[in-house]
Amino acid sequence: MGRGTRLFVAGLLFLVACSSFHQLCASSSGDDDDHTIFYDSFDDSFEGRWIVSDKEEYQGVWKHSKSEGHDDYGLLVSEKARKYAIVKELESPVSLKDGTVVLQFETRLQNGLECGGAYLKYLRPQEAGWKAKEFDNESPYTIMFGPDKCGATNKVHFILKHKNPKNGKYVEHHLKFPPSVPSDKLSHVYTAILKPNNDVRILIDGEEKKKANFLSPEDFEPPLIPAKTIPDPDDKKPEDWDERAQIPDPNAVKPDDWDEDAPMEIEDEEAVKPEGWLDDEPEEIDDPDAAKPEDWDDEEDGEFEAPKIDNPKCESAPGCGEWKKPMKSNPAYKGKWSAPLIDNPNYKGIWKPQEIPNPDYFELERPDFEPVAAIGIEIWTMQDGILFDNFLIAKDEKTAESYRETTWKPKFEVEKEKQKAEDLAAGSDSSLKSFQKKVFDILYKIADLPILSTYKLKIYDLIEKGEKQPNLSIGILVSIVVIVFTVIFKLIFGGKKQARVGKEKTEVADTINNQGSSGDNEEEKEKKEDTAAPRRRGGSRRET
Repeated sequence: MGRGTRLFVAGLLFLVACSSFHQLCASSSGDDDDHTIFYDSFDDSFEGRWIVSDKEEYQGVWKHSKSEGHDDYGLLVSEKARKYAIVKELESPVSLKDGTVVLQFETRLQNGLECGGAYLKYLRPQEAGWKAKEFDNESPYTIMFGPDKCGATNKVHFILKHKNPKNGKYVEHHLKFPPSVPSDKLSHVYTAILKPNNDVRILIDGEEKKKANFLSPEDFEPPLIPAKTIPDPDDKKPEDWDERAQIPDPNAVKPDDWDEDAPMEIEDEEAVKPEGWLDDEPEEIDDPDAAKPEDWDDEEDGEFEAPKIDNPKCESAPGCGEWKKPMKSNPAYKGKWSAPLIDNPNYKGIWKPQEIPNPDYFELERPDFEPVAAIGIEIWTMQDGILFDNFLIAKDEKTAESYRETTWKPKFEVEKEKQKAEDLAAGSDSSLKSFQKKVFDILYKIADLPILSTYKLKIYDLIEKGEKQPNLSIGILVSIVVIVFTVIFKLIFGGKKQARVGKEKTEVADTINNQGSSGDNEEEKEKKEDTAAPRRRGGSRRET
């Protein structure tokens, strides 16, 4: 057999083998690769492949860094409170008009996200008027997609920038009611699927969160297709147009007996001073048991004045001091008079300009997507630790799903299990802290009760000590209960007035102080005594 014959036979055998094992040959070619338009795993450094903007305002430093807890690399936002801008030019522009197109990427907010963006911009060709080294907020994009959170804003953006064929202007069309950003610190994958039937589906971690139609006015703001008519900008409201539905009755007259100056309240002339009222007795007197402290210095502290207490003579009397007649509602009070309203005979309704044909109106069967020539990240964020990874542009959903299963899901499962273990370990402690917080919240509300106003500040101090020293919680709770019952007992059995500022108050205060200091060891007490400010005097300073 000659050499040529042998080569022919070998070739024939190869064709037969491929025909017999067609599926094996096909799998070696890689179906995913056929549908993958662009993919960057960031396993290799971004330097030399991605271009960092030279614009002065973008001072944020990008780093090639591992995802926390993994050997997988990504593109890291490394500094807080910075603007960032970086761009990757594609080998050739990608058309969004031909069949299904899938945009997908991962982010991990390793330090959370209180205020900042983590979205991508899919940019138009540079013929639209931008340069990679000058990439900034004004660089023209076709689609903006991804998480954004700050203040009231919490959404996964999907914005299409579409050209109006009538006036040539590009308009941002925002997806209405977009999904919220996951609030944890795990890896998440964001997917936007653009379908030939004008549908767009937004997935988070492979789960559909939003489905919309590009041409539906219910799904995008403003709608891609403008209104057929608009208010005439040159139409003006006539000067005699009356929009008042009701007017004051021009024939109404104020009644003669209407007194606009009559006060709302007057003295009750029928009131009589209660029998036994002590006109000459003050409501409070100096505490007869109070004595000037031995260390009181008149020059430094001023003339000593005994603290005031409720006058004991007033407890059994209906009242003390000057008696005044109480006030009551004035039956003659009517306030300022105004004419009643009647239907306006000249009412024409709320004026609106007439509608005219919209010169910018156009009809559309499919969005006129601009091609995507680059992927950029242009963000401002208060948080660092934002990690971007696994950027993908594909022709079908299965390819995107395959990447999610092989690149994102293994990391997410590990992170989720670790988070569960940490939550379980902290569960009992966090439950106790949560219970203690609820108790302290209730105690603060109790301290605000009017009957406890005398002890309010003391109770606040006690609660604050309990928050700092949780081991005192039970003792503090008991102390406050004692205070409450003491006050209630005084109100019930001690007359109509609140507890006197005397020995009872001192005893309660001592109880509070003792409870607050019970958690201090001897060393801490000595330290407090050495560093404490001079103690508060038992009396008050007389101003001279």
